[in-house]
Amino acid sequence: MKKKENREKVLIGLKKAYTSLGRIIAVLPEEGNSKQEEDKCFSVIQQNLSVIGLLKSVNIAMLENHIDLYIKEVKKGKMSKSSLDKMKEEILKTVRSAQK
Repeated sequence: MKKKENREKVLIGLKKAYTSLGRIIAVLPEEGNSKQEEDKCFSVIQQNLSVIGLLKSVNIAMLENHIDLYIKEVKKGKMSKSSLDKMKEEILKTVRSAQK
């Protein structure tokens, strides 16, 4: 994926998540209104999961871009073994943290 296309994909995903969070906050039930809480609870949970999905998608797109940058450097012969090892550790750290 081209860098510009990837950037647009990331921005669109972040904007959608931001908008969705605003909607979730706006519809949160007032404290103490148990009937309203019951009616909206499941809907809010579904919307939260949607935002989580959007953010995961954005993270994958950003990780793809990060990997592509390193691949370009390797192809140009501008990257050392230690730099490749550092890249590997960064990727593994990111993936591990996402799995928690």
